[in-house]
Amino acid sequence: MKFIKHTTETAPEKSKELLKKVLNKFGFIPNQDKILAISPSIYQAYNQSFDLFLGKSSLGLLEGQIVIMTASYENNSPYCMAVHTWGMEMTKVPKDVIESLRNGNPIADSRLEMLRDFTKKLMMNKGHLDEKILSAFFDTGFTQENVIEIIGGISAKTISNYVNVIAKTEVDEIMEKYKWEK
Repeated sequence: MKFIKHTTETAPEKSKELLKKVLNKFGFIPNQDKILAISPSIYQAYNQSFDLFLGKSSLGLLEGQIVIMTASYENNSPYCMAVHTWGMEMTKVPKDVIESLRNGNPIADSRLEMLRDFTKKLMMNKGHLDEKILSAFFDTGFTQENVIEIIGGISAKTISNYVNVIAKTEVDEIMEKYKWEK
């Protein structure tokens, strides 16, 4: 089944303004947004939670990207992996970090690897982590606030990961070179 890809003209009224903001931000409307627009409330919730996570959490942009790339990898979302590879390149994330995330491999930087591994374990165990995992995470300098933020980042990415997997969202032309397969 092909999912509808809305435009600023065809989208439900409450999604039109969000699509216009995305168009102004990127110069195009990504396929994911065209699909999410069918549900104005979920589209708004996704945008707000994603923007708050990446833009306002104490983790910062690099660590936030590690959380969302790890979630996208674990949820096997080719579209999101391509999009965030593109985004990480645009924000000058080191290539070795990007490649580690795309391949599901450990990151050389021990703090960043702790974040990747913690995010993965949090997802795999559905939040049921033993004290050793939490203690190791905190011993690396992460905080309780970071744990809550990571859960928020995973939540936001789960919306887009699942939407893009079920809709089989095609990678946007600008991101073709970042196509990904697990």
